[in-house]
Amino acid sequence: MNDQATPYNITELQDFLQQHRNLAHQMLHGFLALNQPFMLRSELHDAFLTVCKTSPDCALHASPFEDVIEHAQEAAQDATWFCLALRLRIARWCYLRIHLETMVLEIISVSEYLAFKERLLTGVSQPEWTLEIDLEPFSREFYKLQESDSIGRGVEFLNRRLSSKLFEDLNKGDKRLLDFLRVHQYRGQQLMLSRTVDDVKRLRDVLRQADSQLALLAAETPWQEFQQKLERLGFCPGWGRNAARTRETMRLLLDILEAPSPGNLEKFLSRIPMIFSMVIISPHGYFGQSNVLGRPDTGGQVVYILDQVRALEEEMRRRLDEQGTEIEPQIIILTRLIPDADGTTCDQRLEPVVGTRHARILRVPFRSHQGDVIPQWISRFEIWPWLERFAQESQREILAELGGRPDLIVGNYSDGNLVASLLSQDLGITQCNIAHALEKTKYLYSDLYWKENEEQYHFSCQFTADLIAMNAADFIITSTYQEIAGTNDSLGQYESHMSYTMPGLYRVVHGIDPYDPKFNIVSPGADNSVYFPYTHTEQRLTHLYPEIDELVYGAQPHEEIRGSLKDHDKRLIFTMARMDHIKNITGLVEWYAKSEPLRRQANLLLVSGYVDPNRSADEEERGQIHRMHALMDEYGLDGEVRWLGMRMEKSMTGELYRYVAEQRGVFVQPALFEAFGLTVIEAMSSGLPTFATRYGGPLEIIEDGISGFHLDPNYGEQTAERLAEFLERCRSNPDYWDRISAGGLRRVEEHYTWKRYAERMMTLSRVYGFWKYVTDLERTETRRYLQMFYGLQFRPLAERIGA
Repeated sequence: MNDQATPYNITELQDFLQQHRNLAHQMLHGFLALNQPFMLRSELHDAFLTVCKTSPDCALHASPFEDVIEHAQEAAQDATWFCLALRLRIARWCYLRIHLETMVLEIISVSEYLAFKERLLTGVSQPEWTLEIDLEPFSREFYKLQESDSIGRGVEFLNRRLSSKLFEDLNKGDKRLLDFLRVHQYRGQQLMLSRTVDDVKRLRDVLRQADSQLALLAAETPWQEFQQKLERLGFCPGWGRNAARTRETMRLLLDILEAPSPGNLEKFLSRIPMIFSMVIISPHGYFGQSNVLGRPDTGGQVVYILDQVRALEEEMRRRLDEQGTEIEPQIIILTRLIPDADGTTCDQRLEPVVGTRHARILRVPFRSHQGDVIPQWISRFEIWPWLERFAQESQREILAELGGRPDLIVGNYSDGNLVASLLSQDLGITQCNIAHALEKTKYLYSDLYWKENEEQYHFSCQFTADLIAMNAADFIITSTYQEIAGTNDSLGQYESHMSYTMPGLYRVVHGIDPYDPKFNIVSPGADNSVYFPYTHTEQRLTHLYPEIDELVYGAQPHEEIRGSLKDHDKRLIFTMARMDHIKNITGLVEWYAKSEPLRRQANLLLVSGYVDPNRSADEEERGQIHRMHALMDEYGLDGEVRWLGMRMEKSMTGELYRYVAEQRGVFVQPALFEAFGLTVIEAMSSGLPTFATRYGGPLEIIEDGISGFHLDPNYGEQTAERLAEFLERCRSNPDYWDRISAGGLRRVEEHYTWKRYAERMMTLSRVYGFWKYVTDLERTETRRYLQMFYGLQFRPLAERIGA
């Protein structure tokens, strides 16, 4: 049990079950009659309501048992026991079981609940010994958040809790801060403080002397003009580029030494020149700057990282300049070199990142055990046997390329995060993880039925890698709150890794804690040089208009296009995503096909996958392509649906959004689940009213009815109705379209820009680096445990794939 508190009195619940044994017996045996050993929240609720409907005066209404069902996320049952997993509040769980004959109620542990699920699945009443993973003991003494509203604000929590704690022991905290300021160097050049400032009393004295000298100088006096005077006091470059900035930084430090406050501490640490180079890791897919999007395993993550790098380099350079250092930041994107590059640049070892000064893509090949380079693309689900050697060879390449170790490592997705963990461990560098998506939540019961999915997805490796990387990371960046903790009614991606079982492999009783202060929400944006409002006519790429007109309305046969829009007066419903099951493009086509009001008012424009299934190397994508053709044939959509099975450069994509917006169309993102939703941000940035899935990031991005609309992909008919109603309302009241368009633009500008992202990311890296240095944020015991788990569990699983 993860939380001893319960939302009701257990004795009261037990009394209710005994007093209404017949009714409770009817209810529980009704669940059993469904012949489902495992039941989801929705199934439990539906079955409960069905029983209640049989009697308007049913005693189950407003009863303790109804409260149980309300909190239940899932159930497991056999002929003897009915077990429930109750989510009392976000990331706080309790487990109960009820005996079907006696109605005796018991609280059980998470381990007992998971073992019960294993027995139901395997049919073995007394299975062999099972490995249990429990990482909670390693963090019992560490500060944890208590309130769900604080989840994702880890750095704020750490600064509040640790800033005063740091200085409680006389002189110890001051001394740690002093030591921290003296460790900073860049290629042999000392920064911040020299060794002559050897105690805190001396530090206070020289800070006061420097303040007096700086007060006499004009604010814009450059560092070089007073450098010698400050160097005699023990100060080195890094305090500021001019007198005003230097004095302000020093006064922040004096305030911290006098009475530390969380705000001042974060502000001071954000100025320290300590991040000069970083490595961003993304091994899978085709990582390049052109002709890669839409290929297998290649989509939003590539766009995210390239935009991220441009913003981070600019922010790194700005901060280093403001602190008076003449240092050019360097960023390496580490990915895989693919000799069979299929017309991309993925066979090039080094590739400069367009729009940056010194950022580049470094590609390292996968090698077999014999040392041979693996030439072909490998699915992200098959990548695991190659990563350890990839990490080893990448380490040598990175050190040679940068002339030393980087200051920060950022992993992306499960594979990149695992490589980041290996490199961070060897080099002693601060590690940041970005999941983008955790596969465990995408597939129903993916942990429980892992063996059935093993041949195709190799979840055993992926979930093990996730568990290692999550716990190894110094801090974790998520795009939204619900990525960590879900909503009141649904689990977050990370929360789903708190406890689960993979029968026959291992049982996780405490894997990851969403209340851990390593979690921080830092939302990305869209490249504002590409995705800008359709009303900014002076920036519009007018030379692309004829090509876009031909793409959307052209009648000439084309092997990469299916469908020709007959009625050009209809509005456009636009969508763009990979052609896979989760993105649900075929689902949108089916909703449209079955809605006469929608077909009457609008055409459907799709940019997704290939039209020819033989061009795809991905089995799931080929299946979706065949389904798309079948839908278009069945419903006769060739005059109303335009399917562009092609890849587009960013400039063309940005102008296509604006083209649809100019025609007063809408954008629809119909995914079954979307971790964040970059296309949602891109569409809103262009002024295009947007409908997007309520499962995942778009639920937070969009304010329903204000800056766009939420849709439930499980109820396609309702979504089609809402789309048709919106279009009809816009026809009768054109101002309504303008209002939603303006709301989307305002929302993006306030919350989703790369500038905001880069500022926060650079601050976080410094703050976590500081706390890692002065406290036990290093979590040495955890790392040792994870090393053992990696060697004894992950490595054999990965070797089986490559065997």
